Amino acid sequence: MDIFAHPISTLAGEPGSLEQYRGKTLLLVNVASKCGLTPQYSGLEELQKTYEARGFSVLGFPCNQFMGQEPGTAEEIQTFCSTTYGVTFPLFEKIEVNGDGRHPLYADLTSVADADGYAGDIRWNFEKFLVAPDGTVSRFAPQVTPEDPTLVSAIEGALG
Repeated sequence: MDIFAHPISTLAGEPGSLEQYRGKTLLLVNVASKCGLTPQYSGLEELQKTYEARGFSVLGFPCNQFMGQEPGTAEEIQTFCSTTYGVTFPLFEKIEVNGDGRHPLYADLTSVADADGYAGDIRWNFEKFLVAPDGTVSRFAPQVTPEDPTLVSAIEGALG
């Protein structure tokens, strides 16, 4: 699995990939602006501020596949995230994380099982994938908040 090789555009529409993040500790999250879990943006931004100097970044991937909870345009998503939650971490183009249109990045990620042994389709907004600098991936359910000690411990462990 090489999640860094898949082409993906930024939220602003600039083509690219995750290659610039290779060797860093990353938390990839499928996000949505109109979800009961949307307040997790605050915790994700706190993780970004706490650990970015140590080679960590949250990467957000807007997705509208769960009850249409991310209906906005790229501009609306960016404005909402920055003005409502002060998000500074990178956001990428709106993608599909399940089904026939699943982005190749998520085709790779969904093969990873979480601590309960669940692998396969993304269950809801704010499912999290921690990628260690060596490429090892750990999966966390949507209900695992950014402040959850299990997630924080995993991030700190990956950072070394």
